[in-house]
Amino acid sequence: MLNITAEMDRINRHMMANGYKLTTQREIILRVLLENERDHLSAEGMFMLVKQKYSEIGLATVYRTLELLAELHIVEKMNFGDGVARYDLRGEDHEHMHHHLICDVCGSLQEIKEDWLGELEERLEREYGFKVSDHRLDFTGTYKSCSKGECKKECKAVS
Repeated sequence: MLNITAEMDRINRHMMANGYKLTTQREIILRVLLENERDHLSAEGMFMLVKQKYSEIGLATVYRTLELLAELHIVEKMNFGDGVARYDLRGEDHEHMHHHLICDVCGSLQEIKEDWLGELEERLEREYGFKVSDHRLDFTGTYKSCSKGECKKECKAVS
């Protein structure tokens, strides 16, 4: 489970180290992002959640904040094939972005926190002189239960 207070402190330190302040609006948006981290929200989805609690924050502020967080590598801007940009929190405990399983049938998205590509990165550097700075891997396919038309409750489409 994500410790929101610790993550807020970590992100605040990262922003300050890069010359940015954690304004009230940024803090509110970031808190909503952290509270819904597993949902891979779009800017519009984030705005709808922010608006429920803080109606004075506009969509443009949400977009600007998410773009800043992406620029600072606090979040990763992603597209899972549906044409919608979504935002995913980058963890400090992993050198690279985590990976995803995306179901073609139900749209379910599951995160893989383990980094399976270390050996490949070493080989790329050894054989090609190419030092990988980051990577992201998304697997698309179908869960066995979905292919049988028996999609499980936990497998239902994620935002």
